Amino acid sequence: MQDAIYLRPQEGSEPPFAKLRGVITDPPPRAARKRADFTRSDAIPALSLPPPEAVRAATRDLFDAMASGEKAVVSKAAARLTSELSRFYGVAEPEVKVLGVRPHVVTDGVCTYQLFGDYTPALHRIRVWMRTAIRGKVSSPKALLNTLLHELCHHLDATHLGCPDSPHTRGFFARVDQLYHFTLATPEHARRPLHWIKRGPRWQIDWQRTRTRPIAPASKAPADENNGNARER
Repeated sequence: MQDAIYLRPQEGSEPPFAKLRGVITDPPPRAARKRADFTRSDAIPALSLPPPEAVRAATRDLFDAMASGEKAVVSKAAARLTSELSRFYGVAEPEVKVLGVRPHVVTDGVCTYQLFGDYTPALHRIRVWMRTAIRGKVSSPKALLNTLLHELCHHLDATHLGCPDSPHTRGFFARVDQLYHFTLATPEHARRPLHWIKRGPRWQIDWQRTRTRPIAPASKAPADENNGNARER
């Protein structure tokens, strides 16, 4: 599944996925089984978390590897991080491939999309691209980390959470956000709750409102636009 495609108007700075504008859910499917899968995913906004030491050490190694600019070095570090998390969740370790320049499309001189990563369920294979589309520069470590964790969450959906279709739901993105901040050791009190707005049958993160909202207490979580109930993260 080529599911980590993020629309971007042009080549620019390298913010992590959690700050890209196009974070939007899939629409609810019509088929009953797929809808049940979608509902189950949306209802799981958080994962149990492992002891932090090994995971955060692997994250630091990944960041150091990115400084080398070498695919083999980055691939080894990325595999170590996914291995640490997979062992904790009791699932098969995915194959991890780190590739070069992101596949992309340029329209009228403007980069209209980039493929950051993908996951193939039948092969338990994660692929991530470590160089920017237009300039071919090494991406920021945080951008690669978030893409890697995004694809790992698809792997966990298929092998751990009973969501084989692994749709992009609010719960899915909350799980990615949780792992991202866990690996970076972001203090809970410093994390701002995600703010979701309705876009037809989909939901989209409103980053402007998310950034300007007060930091929620640690026990709180992102609220829907349609109600004030916090969602547990």
